[in-house]
Amino acid sequence: MLRGLTTVNYWADDVAAAAKWYAELLGVEPYFNRPGPDGRPAYIEFRIGDYQHELGIVDSRYSPSGPAAGPAGVIMYWHVDDLTAALDRLRSMGAKDHEAPTERGPGFVTASVVDPFGNILGIMYNAHYLEVLGSRP
Repeated sequence: MLRGLTTVNYWADDVAAAAKWYAELLGVEPYFNRPGPDGRPAYIEFRIGDYQHELGIVDSRYSPSGPAAGPAGVIMYWHVDDLTAALDRLRSMGAKDHEAPTERGPGFVTASVVDPFGNILGIMYNAHYLEVLGSRP
């Protein structure tokens, strides 16, 4: 039934600021920008990673249940080749620790931060991800 990850959405009160922050983090500019009725960005989207997954930033005004009082919800982990270096970079850009690096088993280490816009960003060194990537033609 579930065929693959299509889009992960994060929320921000200031989509333009979030777009700038994530563009710096990811090293790419958003490929899609939908303005709201006031002309400010209401939704922007990046294509990132080995599989060109979509990372969207949505104006918090459009949150289906309103913004959370703090970081909440599902944590989606992005594979990184060097968890320590990725965590250091995120911290240097103003992200705050949410969960310290935790070994989940041989070849699996996770950590998460809260971005400057209140979203939980998970990172993971994942041996299975590398196996799948290596099996692609």
